[in-house]
Amino acid sequence: MTTTTKPTKNYNQSPTVRIKECEDQAWQGYDRIAQALQSRISSLSASKSVLVIECYPSVRQDEIIQALESRLEPALVIRAEEAALPGEQIKQEIRKYLTDDRVFGFMSPSKIEEFYDIDRLRQLKDQANAVDNGIVVIIGFGASLVSEGDVLVYADLARWEIQQRYRSKEFGNWRLDNHEEEILRKYKGGFFFEWRMADRLKRRLFDKIDYYLDTNAKDDPKMVTYEALMSGLRQTASQPFRLVPYFDPGVWGGTWLEEHIDLPRQEKPYAWGFDGVPEENSLYFQYGSIRLELPSINLVFFQSRELLGDRVLARFGAEFPIRFDLLDTIGGGNLSLQVHPTTDYIKQTFGMTYTQDESYYILDSKPGALVYLGVKEDTDAERMWGDLERAQAGEISFPAERYINAYEAKKHEHFLIPAGTIHCSATDCMVLEISATPYIFTFKLWDWDQVGLDGKPRPVHLEHGSKVMQWDRRTEWVENELMNRAETVTEGTGWREERTGLHELQFIETRRHWFSEPVTHEANGSVHMLNLVEGEEAVVESPDGQFDPFVVRYAETFIVPASVQRYTVRPSGPSAGQTIATIKAFVRA
Repeated sequence: MTTTTKPTKNYNQSPTVRIKECEDQAWQGYDRIAQALQSRISSLSASKSVLVIECYPSVRQDEIIQALESRLEPALVIRAEEAALPGEQIKQEIRKYLTDDRVFGFMSPSKIEEFYDIDRLRQLKDQANAVDNGIVVIIGFGASLVSEGDVLVYADLARWEIQQRYRSKEFGNWRLDNHEEEILRKYKGGFFFEWRMADRLKRRLFDKIDYYLDTNAKDDPKMVTYEALMSGLRQTASQPFRLVPYFDPGVWGGTWLEEHIDLPRQEKPYAWGFDGVPEENSLYFQYGSIRLELPSINLVFFQSRELLGDRVLARFGAEFPIRFDLLDTIGGGNLSLQVHPTTDYIKQTFGMTYTQDESYYILDSKPGALVYLGVKEDTDAERMWGDLERAQAGEISFPAERYINAYEAKKHEHFLIPAGTIHCSATDCMVLEISATPYIFTFKLWDWDQVGLDGKPRPVHLEHGSKVMQWDRRTEWVENELMNRAETVTEGTGWREERTGLHELQFIETRRHWFSEPVTHEANGSVHMLNLVEGEEAVVESPDGQFDPFVVRYAETFIVPASVQRYTVRPSGPSAGQTIATIKAFVRA
């Protein structure tokens, strides 16, 4: 079923959750934040107060100190990280987790206490205790190790903002003087080590905080009380919502994102659109006139059951296992020819408990667009791998057409890609990638003689790829198991539900609904992630009034928490009376 609806450029780039309570518990700017903190400290009626500001790595601590010194006039400011181990010592201790690879490491189980000197911590505590009057400010990643404090502030920021600070060389990794190091290695340090350690501390500390500080925007902080933050998280976990999207250039980037989402022009074309990756994206909470930005992973951590559902939480823990993102090669180049690790390999090699099974849903394409998927029936594995090695050595360009199946990619087709299957989206595809979350684990096998935006060859991982490549994923199996799997599940007046995948080897189920009338969705124990893949606009509604009507537009990804037991979706606005479509992903029972 197709339509002639032509989507317009009304994609919402700043989706916001308007919090219905606690407007008087939010402050913006250092003047008002300092006034709120001073009021709280004064209410303690003590001659001395300890203000602890626990920071996520890459928070601009100097900015906070300078702002509060001039406004609160503290008797003493203690930088907690003066008690941390030297960077080079930390680097040696975590070497086994970070490895020498440019991209991959092993998920570190480290806790922050391992990287602080006990004697030095005691000295800082003694300094704080020696003050008899006034305010003592203790700040840093690990500030809460020095003192529990009388007032505890948690200073946070989004992962995407951290990456921007890495890229601009404003920040290196925690305790390391590696500002000039390439972004791949700095990102690896964050992903495998410091973010894991920081998240463990955040989860342990969170119900003890008094205030939450948003430090994403330079010199423009926002702060809310713990009660206001939790009110926002509870509300969000009880209604449909969207994450704050971001878009990034790439060597193979195309023109579709810029044209359809009305993004600003830039020198390098957009390749990725991320609006469904809770570990990377953020949320906007609106408290009256103040908009707070927070990492969306906080919702996963602190509203796990309501968001994920008991069954998903029991299986994955406090992790969001589904990811939607956009890959734009229209007018651009090919993605790398690649393969993802099998579950056993990713567990043994990288410490992950599940792997990056994925799929390509073709949101749009041009005539002649291709998807490479699986090897041809007559492919000689040894010969093909020899050519990959020769290509990596620069001796030849890898003849992909000789070994790899190439299929025409048409709008609304869904290609399934269980781990271990060689694949690639070629030029002129607009892909909605639906996959499991461990998205960093891509083994590039051939990069079509391309180099990265930095002018350097992108990492190729033939050794890893050789250990996970499933050579039985050949033409007949691919065409029977991974393509054209759409089948009608059920239908009613004005709607039809189809199962489009994923493969039985994958834990994600996808359902496409074509509808011109309202269609009902049941939670069935799992969080849902959806995208409006056809039509200009739809509205999500609650049959029992649990949440306000929620409008979504073409190509927007949205999440419906498991706590929403039932909801309806219908065409609205310019799409009213037309046939439109959503694709929905959830965790199989």
